[in-house]
Amino acid sequence: MQESNMTAQQGATRSQSSTNEQWQQRKEAVIAKGMGNLTSIFVQSASNATITDIEGKNYIDFASGIAVTNTGHSHPKIQQAVAQQLERFSHTCAMVTPYTSFVELAEKIIDRTPISNDKKAVFLTTGAEAVENAVKVARAYTKRSGVIAFRGGFHGRTNLCMGLTGKVTPYKRHFGPFPGDIYHAPFPNQYHGVSEEQSLQALDDLFACDIEPERVAAIILEPVQGEGGFYQAPVTWAKSLRRLCDEHGIMLICDEIQTGFARTGKLFATEHLAIEPDLITMAKGIAGGFPISAVVGKAHIMDAAPPGGLGGTYAGSPLACAAGLAVLDIIDQEHLCARAEEVGTLFKQQLIEIQNQCPQIGDIRQLGAMIAIELNDPGDGSPLTELTKSIVQTCAENGVIVLSCGVKGNVIRFLPPLTIEFSLIEKGLRQVKACLLTNGQP
Repeated sequence: MQESNMTAQQGATRSQSSTNEQWQQRKEAVIAKGMGNLTSIFVQSASNATITDIEGKNYIDFASGIAVTNTGHSHPKIQQAVAQQLERFSHTCAMVTPYTSFVELAEKIIDRTPISNDKKAVFLTTGAEAVENAVKVARAYTKRSGVIAFRGGFHGRTNLCMGLTGKVTPYKRHFGPFPGDIYHAPFPNQYHGVSEEQSLQALDDLFACDIEPERVAAIILEPVQGEGGFYQAPVTWAKSLRRLCDEHGIMLICDEIQTGFARTGKLFATEHLAIEPDLITMAKGIAGGFPISAVVGKAHIMDAAPPGGLGGTYAGSPLACAAGLAVLDIIDQEHLCARAEEVGTLFKQQLIEIQNQCPQIGDIRQLGAMIAIELNDPGDGSPLTELTKSIVQTCAENGVIVLSCGVKGNVIRFLPPLTIEFSLIEKGLRQVKACLLTNGQP
């Protein structure tokens, strides 16, 4: 009887929950601590670049679900496409009984992928799955095992992907051991004094000291490091990597999971580098919020994996395929690549003005609508990690959602929907400025 009464009391408490704080307490009671949340904002609805929480408060969204809703929240064309698909069917498993949208989306994506000659694709569900399968394809094709990634890179939370990721906390701490035959080299970073030559020399050192190039299946890089701090790969360095891979028969994988689908002013950020990778991974912005990922690569390389070796139960779900087709139409019809450049330019102009009053902003980085500020002590250059955390929280409390990143946790990144109104950018950055000036006082 006592247990029954307690259950009834818990049920009554739950039914009465109406505030963010109450829902956060319920969340903490049932969701593992490892799956934390940046803010205690529980979303009721979202439209384009604004979010409304369960208490009725509005927020300007400078995060886009970590570069997922590039086309804005609740775009009507995506809603319509998914609703129509849901009326027909929600799932059959493309590996059992496929459907036309699965093929059509692959056709349209490979046509736009910056790889020449024949290409093929495979659909999956998450970005980490895309990375894992790209490595599988590279290993199957080359009959080699080694993979080289870069410090500061982020490639996912599965075991292999954690091994590839070049950031310990919170992604790798306590979770080892990781798979063998994974090696890391420094990513060129002018702001932090790592030159292209040093990065390339480190690869030579790896080949001399750790693994012979004839045993390396792939080198994987992000054209712009996402979680690592929004550092752009230099064009000349990327071309050197391409030559190095060609020389040794190594597959070059570009991880476009955060940078793809118009985010950087091109459909894929690889286009800024003037190189052709062998394989590209993609996810996030591909379907406006519906879970789907992909690997696209040269056809003869993609076909190295045997039938049944790639895929998954939910891989390329029909709802996500319908959304993905709508996203590609929206990118074209609303000129979102050009819009990304306009959004990014406005952000950078405003942030330069803020930097003049806030010396803690040591650097501003921007490629399309992928924008970041790095916060360092103006005296000794040390990373201002705690200040960064404080600003992210203060911004949320004042109606603006921003994200942090960087190996030292001292970078604030801006990933607004590409469809955001310019007036919202200015309004949101006024609040960011106020938070920076308030929190940044000695």
